[in-house]
Amino acid sequence: MSMLTIGWIGVASLFGLLALRMSIGIALMIVSFIGISVMLNTTAAFGIVSALPFSFIGDWSLTAIPMFLLMGFIAANTGLTTGAFDLLKLLLARVPGGLASASVGACGLFAAASGSSIATTAAMSRIAVPEMLRAKYHPSLATGVVAASGTLGSLIPPSILMVLYGIFTEQSIGQLFIAGVIPGVISALIYMGMITVRCTLNPDLAPRSTDTFDASKFLRLLWSVWPFPVLIMGVLGGIFGGFFTPTEAGGVGATLAIIIALLRRSLTWEAMRDAIRQTVVATSSIFFLSIGAIMFTRFMGLSGVPRALTDAMLSVSDNKIIIILMVAGLFVILGMVIDSIGLMLLTLPVLLPVLEGADINLIWFGIITIKLLEIGLVTPPVGLNLYVLHSALSGKVKLGDIISGTTWFIAMDMLTLILLIAFPALSLFLPSLMAN
Repeated sequence: MSMLTIGWIGVASLFGLLALRMSIGIALMIVSFIGISVMLNTTAAFGIVSALPFSFIGDWSLTAIPMFLLMGFIAANTGLTTGAFDLLKLLLARVPGGLASASVGACGLFAAASGSSIATTAAMSRIAVPEMLRAKYHPSLATGVVAASGTLGSLIPPSILMVLYGIFTEQSIGQLFIAGVIPGVISALIYMGMITVRCTLNPDLAPRSTDTFDASKFLRLLWSVWPFPVLIMGVLGGIFGGFFTPTEAGGVGATLAIIIALLRRSLTWEAMRDAIRQTVVATSSIFFLSIGAIMFTRFMGLSGVPRALTDAMLSVSDNKIIIILMVAGLFVILGMVIDSIGLMLLTLPVLLPVLEGADINLIWFGIITIKLLEIGLVTPPVGLNLYVLHSALSGKVKLGDIISGTTWFIAMDMLTLILLIAFPALSLFLPSLMAN
């Protein structure tokens, strides 16, 4: 049996195990270990199992992940998000669907302070959704907007997915962070525009507010949101200004979040304990998946499957747009049944040779990938943000309503995706991209 045949059998076995609901990390490890044992020998497989995890986890760049997660969970557990939502709620009070648009803006701001879609969704579900439900917003709109806007944590820097993508593709994490700014803002603006149009055409979705603008309240709320610009400028300003690397920025951000929470007297032992516990759980899950992915990368490299797939796809067309559209279709389908991090780590070992063979800029493709993964976060049956929101609300809104509410936002994500594919310059103002 040829190595290529063993490789394809391994891929088929992997999807079979996933269909049986096995953990993605465990499935990747099992298939990789057995595949390498068959192609080489058991001794070589054990050698890879013993060496790869240590060398991967020892990568200094990975320390950014727990630090950004800790920053986000501290911000969520100490109430740093409340002021931003209240300020935007006041500014957009007379706009149709103003509370929903304020939720989008608050999610975007919190995403820039956390880097985690899960943290963003969990935090805003406790703040924004009850407020909208009290204002008689339709439950599907109230929940759909938070579930969808929570995904902005993947695109607006700093982003955990961008850190992982940069490490696995050996691309600059700083450039990826810069690349996500414009697409993140565009996504938020498109969400807000869609909400305004829908609520104008159908006022039953969101009753108009009768509140008037209060200058004194505005000034008071403006002062309450100072943690956001400090945290965002401290992290992103330091990265883009060259004061420290994206890896070091995670530690800076976590430290700043703790200092800000102490200054606001909102950091309790319970909040800190919960933030650390949530960080450990999330980091362990991400690292476990990553170890399985790095083993699968070695297995795929030995099998020759990526090269065969590259030749097959390039034989169809060597046009970059067509190749990206084919990959996008694959991501949309797999995103329905595989979580975002698992999907990215599962597909990159196979797709990277295809992208390199077609001379596709990996920074540009990285932003497209993140956007596709965002869609997967709100696409049933696996859409993680749907269940995070449902759990945070303790079942007060039916899961069906949440899923229904995300439909319009998925359509807007598709529109953003088309813009990013058609106009690469939207993904960045980087010379390396413009040169391609």
